[in-house]
Amino acid sequence: MRSKDTYGIYNSNTAEHISLLKYSKSSCGVDFLLNTAESTEKRGWFDTDKRYRTDFFEFYFFRKAEGYLFLAGERIDLHPDMLLVISPFQLQEWHVEIDKLEYTFLVFQEEFVNQFLSDKYFMYRLLYCYQHDYPTWFDPTEEEVRPLLNLLGNMKKELREPIADSYHLIVAYLYQFLLLLNRVYARRFHLPFALPLNNYAYQYKQLLEKNICNKTRVADYAEMMGISRVSLNKAVMREFGLSAVHLLKQRLLQEVKNDLLFSNLSVKEIAFRLHFSEPNHLMRFFKQITGQTISEFLTEINREE
Repeated sequence: MRSKDTYGIYNSNTAEHISLLKYSKSSCGVDFLLNTAESTEKRGWFDTDKRYRTDFFEFYFFRKAEGYLFLAGERIDLHPDMLLVISPFQLQEWHVEIDKLEYTFLVFQEEFVNQFLSDKYFMYRLLYCYQHDYPTWFDPTEEEVRPLLNLLGNMKKELREPIADSYHLIVAYLYQFLLLLNRVYARRFHLPFALPLNNYAYQYKQLLEKNICNKTRVADYAEMMGISRVSLNKAVMREFGLSAVHLLKQRLLQEVKNDLLFSNLSVKEIAFRLHFSEPNHLMRFFKQITGQTISEFLTEINREE
């Protein structure tokens, strides 16, 4: 099934009735696993399906925006001059009128980055990617936005009029864009920004994304990595300023919220899927982390405008 008038993606429906939108170079009309443009040039796919995931990173610089979306179990109210970052495979449900949105976008597959970097944890080092503790949307200042949009403009020029060395320039612009945005994000949320001593914290973050439904103890991840739980916790604290347990609980909470919002599973079924011994333990976990009962969470997040 091919979705209409999108940024070069096609739609693959899953058994869960949640579509996976995949980036396609051919339908996008460029030779790279990356594209950037204005919303007036490429129409969004926010109304293509009610609920979906994408297999690529998405960056939106909104000039005009209203409505809201559910992203990874959280409700985000859209407004002008906000920047939104969406990591691959996060569940999305948009409640917007596309004609009332105006923005600049950047989308790319992680494979595009991996083609020129030997660092397989690079995207996990970026504080705004696969982030579960701090918002991945905020209102940047004009001074912060200007160099980022200039880099997108440079990428766009190379994409539209490619020559022999265009790929290498696009790579350079993207690398600079991602690192500059990381500095802005770190300053905005006062996050640690020290040189890493090792890759343990980033490997842990990667493993959480891939295994959270089956592995719900820090000790499981330490064993997978071949290090002690103490060493893992020290590495995570140094890189993220948070404990390994905290990161795991936040990622597990996101999975619970996803199921509550995007599935027809009962609390009992969610507890079973995520290896809670009893539904009451899941409800206690949810209240402990969020300060809300599950019923209160669902009432608030589905509030009327």
